[in-house]
Amino acid sequence: MPHNTLVIRQLGQQEYEPVWRNMQQFTDTRNNNTGDEVWLVEHPPVFTLGMNGKPEHLLNPGDIPVIKIDRGGQVTYHGPGQLVAYLLIDIKRRKLGIRKMVEQIEQAIIDLLADYQIEAHGRRDAPGVYVGEQKIAALGLRVRRGCTYHGLALNVNMDLEPFSRINPCGYAGLEVTQLANLGGPDNSADIAPDLCRYLIKQLGYNDVEFREQSA
Repeated sequence: MPHNTLVIRQLGQQEYEPVWRNMQQFTDTRNNNTGDEVWLVEHPPVFTLGMNGKPEHLLNPGDIPVIKIDRGGQVTYHGPGQLVAYLLIDIKRRKLGIRKMVEQIEQAIIDLLADYQIEAHGRRDAPGVYVGEQKIAALGLRVRRGCTYHGLALNVNMDLEPFSRINPCGYAGLEVTQLANLGGPDNSADIAPDLCRYLIKQLGYNDVEFREQSA
């Protein structure tokens, strides 16, 4: 497969842990000829705690499961109505530094939100995308063997209450928001193609191939 073609897999709603394990396996078994991929997915309610995550940021998880995982960062929440995009990219082959990639992902989200007349920005001290002081998208990556996995989570139209059970991304009192509350689209499926278009532009791919299948 040409290295400038990005495969985008639309996975629907799937449990968190099997998708995470598939990302690890994909990364561990890929070679120099393996094409880059983005996996689009929604998860049932789950808290994920990064490698250096501090348990005290889990205030009151209640009946929502907590999974300790291998990305950077602290704790975040995934649930229905949130668009998650996992980025399985050979950054060594693309000669792309991780800080630059983070900035490009953030810019793709910022450009997407601008289409809906929502002004957003990144923060150097806290990766992600913000509208005012409220966080609308979280971002966390892991690099293994020169390749990334994990990715971004954009709040579209979800129950935001579980965020009050944690210190989102390790920041006490950090408020979160979502597209539906800001006059944007309320359906993840409507947003996904445009998000992918901006990711492709920022990351420098020439072509895209969409596949609806399990990872």
